[in-house]
Amino acid sequence: MLKEFKEFAVKGNVIDLAVGVVIGGAFGKIVTSMVNDIIMPLVGAITGGINFTYLKIVIKGAQGSVPAVTLNYGSFIQNVVDFLIVSFSIFLFIKLINKLKREKKAEIAEAEAKLSEEVLLLREIRDLLKK
Repeated sequence: MLKEFKEFAVKGNVIDLAVGVVIGGAFGKIVTSMVNDIIMPLVGAITGGINFTYLKIVIKGAQGSVPAVTLNYGSFIQNVVDFLIVSFSIFLFIKLINKLKREKKAEIAEAEAKLSEEVLLLREIRDLLKK
């Protein structure tokens, strides 16, 4: 059982997945920082200094040691903005990767096309020799 687990854990797909998760986590932190430290202050400046994170509706006020019951819609807005920026960033990143892959495929196709011309010429020579 230990041997089977070792074979499973060392497979390329599992390692690739682990690397992807680590890089994704770091990428998420970068984008979250961009949203919190750059974009949301700009949005707050445009909207008159509103900080979305602290927007809330008090449903029931605090009573003694019992904290107030609040509806924190500002945090929800912040999370929606985070999600939109993260998903758009990932979309752009994947689009860039796909473009690079297409360019590489085009280069390979070009190389094969050059080879194909030579092959066609050799076939013509072969056919002429047969006649």
